[in-house]
Amino acid sequence: MPTARTLRTRTAVAAPAVAALILGTLAVAAPAGAATPVNEQTAKELPGSHPAWATAQADLGAVADSAQSTARVYLAGQDQAGLAALAQAVSDVNSPKYGEFLSTEDTQAKFGATPAQVKAVTAWLTGAGLSISESTSHYIQVSGSTSALTKAFGTPFHSYRTADGTHRAPARNAVVPAAVANAVLAVGNLSDAPHKAVSQAVSVKDAENAAAAAQPRLGLSPQAAKPDAGLPTVPTCSDNGYASKVAKGAPAGYEKNEPFAPCSYTPTQLRKAYGITDAKVTGKGARVAIIDAYALGTMEQDANHFASLHGDKPFAKGQYTEVVTKDKWNHQADCGDWSGEEALDVEMAHGLAPDAKVVYVGANSCMDADLNAALAKVVDGHLADVVSNSWGEIMHGKSGDLDPAVIAADNQLFELGALEGISFTVSSGDCGNSSPGAAATGINCEKDTKEAQADWPSASPWVTSVGGTALELADKSGKYGHEVSMGDQRSVLSADGKSWDPMPGFFYFGGGGGVSKDFQQPWYQKGVVPNSIAKVAADGTKSLTPLRATPDVAMSGDLVAATLVGYTPDKGAYSEGGYGGTSVSSPELAAVLADTIQERGGRAIGFANPVLYDRAGTKAFHDVNNAAVHTPFGNVVDLGMIGGQLKVRLYKVGADYGLTASKGYDTATGVGTPNGVDYFKSFQLRKH
Repeated sequence: MPTARTLRTRTAVAAPAVAALILGTLAVAAPAGAATPVNEQTAKELPGSHPAWATAQADLGAVADSAQSTARVYLAGQDQAGLAALAQAVSDVNSPKYGEFLSTEDTQAKFGATPAQVKAVTAWLTGAGLSISESTSHYIQVSGSTSALTKAFGTPFHSYRTADGTHRAPARNAVVPAAVANAVLAVGNLSDAPHKAVSQAVSVKDAENAAAAAQPRLGLSPQAAKPDAGLPTVPTCSDNGYASKVAKGAPAGYEKNEPFAPCSYTPTQLRKAYGITDAKVTGKGARVAIIDAYALGTMEQDANHFASLHGDKPFAKGQYTEVVTKDKWNHQADCGDWSGEEALDVEMAHGLAPDAKVVYVGANSCMDADLNAALAKVVDGHLADVVSNSWGEIMHGKSGDLDPAVIAADNQLFELGALEGISFTVSSGDCGNSSPGAAATGINCEKDTKEAQADWPSASPWVTSVGGTALELADKSGKYGHEVSMGDQRSVLSADGKSWDPMPGFFYFGGGGGVSKDFQQPWYQKGVVPNSIAKVAADGTKSLTPLRATPDVAMSGDLVAATLVGYTPDKGAYSEGGYGGTSVSSPELAAVLADTIQERGGRAIGFANPVLYDRAGTKAFHDVNNAAVHTPFGNVVDLGMIGGQLKVRLYKVGADYGLTASKGYDTATGVGTPNGVDYFKSFQLRKH
């Protein structure tokens, strides 16, 4: 699946992000200071508006004055520092203002852009000869000639030769004039170079096809078409708990007798494993929003059919709604098919919080600007109490860094949402530490990455970053057994059926995480994330001060211990299959937060991290620690039909790239996973 963000399941798709800029540096956890009096303002240079790839050696000359283009000017609103401070106060469990959320109207009145700001920015842009093509409470989009852009932003625009073609960019950093500097948060799209985000979900079928396609490149022999005579000749999985069936005919692997991979998990089993069933919570009274790109035409019908087939309740009338503008869809060729991602997210949210209302908000593409607009719809309309986002993108690539305007605009919405009492869950990624080493063989990685890093928006200090685990069920009902971190090494059965190729296997798929060098440590991680972790960024850069670590928490998401999803693809028939990725984990946690809201008597959680870290190290969470799992169930044989052929693979689980689950906080699983009834009891017994 695609996006200018990345879908956090294996069918990941990327979409171009806007080339953008923010007034200030990238490496800050909150917006810049309070408003400056107009008569004290000075013109502001926009750092990063002249991208690093726009070098003198690659310069092909000036863009024609008459050439047409667009730009998006994000509005700063009132009192940026005050917004961040109040968002923290209402979210901090130790603050006297904890839980005192504002209405959407009060939030807009106190921190939104004023009519005077909008008027001033509009006058500046139109005075330069640009036309207003779209205007919201968050941004003003303009179109016009290169000469008009030059007049507005004080820089000529040149064409530059890049690895993926010729692209336009400012020849030097752009400048916002003093009269409007205080009103402008950031400017996007001054460069037209694409920067895509991708989905964090992938089906077992698509993942296997991707891995098989990579085998020749990796120097591996072709996949055997059929198993050795000692193995079953039909698809086989462990259907009575993790490793309940053993592949006795398989060649020796990491262990003497490798068990078969579990059959794909259903929502009923996941509710049991994470204590939702025993806690008797259903998300009643809470609202969950799902943000993806585009929309299935059959989502409600498919979700109801899936629920009925697996013993659950379909949506009641009015329980499921959609916010979709099909006539405005764009970049579909770049973004690809998001249908499986949407079905996964909706079915997980409904499956783990069956009485919560679910609203699906389909962005017009997987581009950063469109996903940001979808976030704004939820915040401005307060459409939900919890919002799941199963997409993301790297922040530092060979072709350039993530546009600062994307970071500024998204963070502003996350802060506004926190002030209104809205929680945001975000998939942490499916590529381990997102390093070039992981990307060399990982099937849901962005090959453009230039260093180990935490992804965006997972790295934002204002979201709950959700990592993944391989969940091991004790029996068919879903009784919890063990968990290890999400991460798999893959081998295939050799052509003669007598060995695994290669052995050990190559990195295949894993949960994302790491310490971000772009943000300082947020207040809620102090005392929980040790300095030995927080002062070393994912790429090895050492910091004098602690940094933002991801993920915050984790839930089931491994592709080997997959999750069942059913939907009707365009021009196809309804079918079901296993999916994996932190695209599974994010809507799972969103549903758990909806259940938690019910447990709290309907009180919204708002930004969830302070509450979750407040319970870190208690019985509320399973402390996922790979070294403490002493079972013979670590590695599995997967035998199933892929593309009409019976294929046999061996996976070593708990083998993420660059990330390891250990005692206490770790960058594979955060503070851990919800620990059954003890998790929900912790919300009964404490005032917050």
